[in-house]
Amino acid sequence: MTVRHGSDVEHSQFDDLSEAVASMRERALAIRAEGPARPVRSLRDFEPRDQVHARLQLSGGRLFRKSVAGVDVRGDGTFVPFRGGVVREELDPTDHDTPFDVVRETLEGEDR
Repeated sequence: MTVRHGSDVEHSQFDDLSEAVASMRERALAIRAEGPARPVRSLRDFEPRDQVHARLQLSGGRLFRKSVAGVDVRGDGTFVPFRGGVVREELDPTDHDTPFDVVRETLEGEDR
């Protein structure tokens, strides 16, 4: 698992996907508990909902083509699940209990 939060980058390894997803969920909730991000005023205004406050990403599977999925913690505290490394595709968590469930399902499906 890779966690990018501000200028900090952390890496963790897990033997089990369920353990990795549980750790990602716990870390994302802790980041959200820090409170909302502040608006950024620059050449353009960025409200908290427009900011990625932290990115938590899991990768694994194949040697040459790794499966990548994770969750962005937005500045307003919402979780946005995604798939892909360089090119990200937002995932729809509507049919899942949590955004973390869709991340698990995505990684399980791509490892087959």
